[in-house]
Amino acid sequence: MPVTSSSLQRFRRIAITMPLVLALSACGGHVKGVMQPLNLAAEPKGNAVVDMIVATSRQPSDDPATLFTGERSTHPSITDVAVSIPSNKERVSGTVQWPKKLPPNPETDFAVVRVKPLTNSAEGHAWLSQHSKGGHAMVFIHGFNNTYEDSVFRFAQIVHDSGADVTPVLFTWPSRAKVFDYNYDKESTNYSRTSLEMLLKALVEDKNVKDITILAHSMGTWLAMESIRQMAIRNGTLPKKIENVILASPDIDVDVFARQWSELGGKKPNFTIFVSQDDRALALSRYISGDVQRLGQINPAEEPYKTKLEAAGITVVDLTKVKSTDRLNHGKFAESPEIVQLIGQRLVTGQTLTDSDVGLGDGITAIVAGTANNIGKVAATTVATPVDILSGNVKPLPKKKKPSNLDTTLQGENTPLN
Repeated sequence: MPVTSSSLQRFRRIAITMPLVLALSACGGHVKGVMQPLNLAAEPKGNAVVDMIVATSRQPSDDPATLFTGERSTHPSITDVAVSIPSNKERVSGTVQWPKKLPPNPETDFAVVRVKPLTNSAEGHAWLSQHSKGGHAMVFIHGFNNTYEDSVFRFAQIVHDSGADVTPVLFTWPSRAKVFDYNYDKESTNYSRTSLEMLLKALVEDKNVKDITILAHSMGTWLAMESIRQMAIRNGTLPKKIENVILASPDIDVDVFARQWSELGGKKPNFTIFVSQDDRALALSRYISGDVQRLGQINPAEEPYKTKLEAAGITVVDLTKVKSTDRLNHGKFAESPEIVQLIGQRLVTGQTLTDSDVGLGDGITAIVAGTANNIGKVAATTVATPVDILSGNVKPLPKKKKPSNLDTTLQGENTPLN
């Protein structure tokens, strides 16, 4: 066959895409069916137990080992789930110890120790009352390519390792956990917008909840933004109880985020975004989404991002130099002990970050919006980190094509609707 420009382009697409697809496929290589709770007479010594409430728009599986599938349900479900986590002697912070075989060994593995369906809203509010942690609630929304059990174990790890004094609430949406079902997963987030909004509304109305932190990852950030945007448009503003929104590796078109942001209304929560320019999963997402920059891959030190983020008062932590065991560099926020503790100890309480809040060890060299010298004077300021300055690594930014239409990004609340 003759070599044509179209065939070369097709070959180039395959050469770029296949390594990323193979890496994504490898992410799900652990034992399945771990939701069947263990019947333990006593918890192993040194173990911690994370109690969480899990709301989902997934279809029930009728199998106690999986509980829910990746298909969509018209009737949201709520479940009380408890996960036992091995002692620190058996695991490294930032990791999920998946069992190598079933049943899991709670001495060395994450293990489910309680599953209790909650059949009505009264039972849900009773659970919140019994598990109130000073009125602080954290809602986690997972990303693409996650099973029900993936999201449960990851959230248990985040809650435990962060030391966050919060009531854990997980929202898990219908992901088929298959690499080639990216579009299905994306549409599932759209399908789940109202379900997440109703969960947030229930938390806002609960007297035991004083403030809410939303922590979303990857494609889940799209769902989070769409749900709170929908809530703001419906009510004219967001409830005051939704105080903090943390977007980790957001798989959102930067132009779309600008629109979502502007439609949240005048009084917005505290926003923190974790980005990484070496995020290979977002590189693939960008490639198949019209080559528009993803929010989770921006360089917050370059224009026009820097100026727009400053004006909006959004804190951005750049994790590009953070080392990761994830070949895709897509889950750094949860794998880094320092970062996950930063979330639990500072961000969920709404405290302003400074460049000194991010440690200088373990390769963490973050760009943080908000510096000690400027707190109270300007909304936010992006700065080069102390590591970059001390090591002399601050270099002029390379000339690049101007990022996607950021002249209108984050510019105010009067942006007209499409």
